[in-house]
Amino acid sequence: MSKIRRISQFQHAFSFSTQAEDFSLYYDRFLSSDLGKIYQAIPWDSLVTTFGLQEASKGPCTIFSPKGKLALMFLKHYGCCSDRRLIEQLNGNLDYQFFCDLHLGVDRLTNFKIVSEIRCELSKKLELNKVQHDLFSHWRAYIEDRHSITMDATCYESSVRYPTDQKLLWECIFWSYRQLKALCKVLKVRLLRTKYRKWSRRYLDYSKMRRKTLKKRKGLTRSLLLLLNKINGELDLLEQQDNMVLTKSYYKGRATIKKVYRQQHRIFHTAEKPIGRIISVDKEYLRPIVRGKEVKPVEFGAKVNKFQVDGISFIEHLSFDAFHEGNRFKETIFTAQGLTKTKTKVARADGIYATNINRKFATRNNIRNDFKRKGRASKHEKQRKIISKMITKKRASRLEGSFGKEKEHYHLKKIKARTKATETLWIFFGIHTANVLEIGRRIQARQLEKTG
Repeated sequence: MSKIRRISQFQHAFSFSTQAEDFSLYYDRFLSSDLGKIYQAIPWDSLVTTFGLQEASKGPCTIFSPKGKLALMFLKHYGCCSDRRLIEQLNGNLDYQFFCDLHLGVDRLTNFKIVSEIRCELSKKLELNKVQHDLFSHWRAYIEDRHSITMDATCYESSVRYPTDQKLLWECIFWSYRQLKALCKVLKVRLLRTKYRKWSRRYLDYSKMRRKTLKKRKGLTRSLLLLLNKINGELDLLEQQDNMVLTKSYYKGRATIKKVYRQQHRIFHTAEKPIGRIISVDKEYLRPIVRGKEVKPVEFGAKVNKFQVDGISFIEHLSFDAFHEGNRFKETIFTAQGLTKTKTKVARADGIYATNINRKFATRNNIRNDFKRKGRASKHEKQRKIISKMITKKRASRLEGSFGKEKEHYHLKKIKARTKATETLWIFFGIHTANVLEIGRRIQARQLEKTG
């Protein structure tokens, strides 16, 4: 730890050395790369202040500075790699060390879990609106056409297996039976006979079936519900023991499983779809998001309503519950105007936003849009069609193209965070890593124009 130095200390140490010129050449090469463009486009000081990060006043010095912690999150999405792979790249890549305000020298980082620890720390301090205001204030000079916005919604999927009732019930049984065995061992009581092994084999045989008929599904679901209810009852009795001291995570898991049982029992016996349906025991906050796509009719993850200003994306609303993005038209306009301090004159959106309420709002505030015309054509219909076609083309190419770019190239295709807060942070840094690269390129282009 003592040998690992921050870049500022490293530069000071080399300022009177014969190797200072070589070091500056490496640093200049870093600044001219795409990673260097991202580095120059990020307002480090204001972000550190907004996140409330500071050096620890007591205890040992941490490896990463407050600036380095933020840099590590941007770097993960730029490299589009796992936490383990990120640390391996950081050990051998000098540009990555420059970016994270760090110099390892001959030392190596081996604890890849430090990335998830930093992610958990930052997720508790993230305030979306405040951070986005800081970013826009720094980027304002490089964002033109601020009176025009584009809006749309997409779903950033979580990394979970496709949920079925049988899979979910078996996950609940597996977790509950494991807890039952542990409690019985601690209390030194005989384990209840549940026929767990028998149903374990039957579930395995069922999961191997290529064609799962309705009769097989109903029979297995009924049996799993009965088994889960039996194990839950036994756990309730054991929890009433006087000397039982259990953790918060245990009670949280038990509450989730009891809710799953109630929901699945209701679905099986009444065929009613409950509100707030749980689809994962580990991620109980996830909900089915019906998208209506031909390939993926239902997705499981966070639904995000985004808007773009001159090709730069910002989050207007993020929720793990399904919502109708058409109802977010007014809020998106107000959020954009509060961010840019400019009145919105042009709003591009697809057909789902074209409700009567939104049409009246746009007409009342003189906001041009590309909504499909209703009623009789006016004398300026030809000009309206031309403007609408231009607006639609720009929306389809820039905003919808950004969805695919972020998912394929900035690690948002399958989000592997484990909690609601860390998933939100993951999405935030993925979107804004794409932004800072675009802003960095604009900064470099403007500098070349001045020098040329």
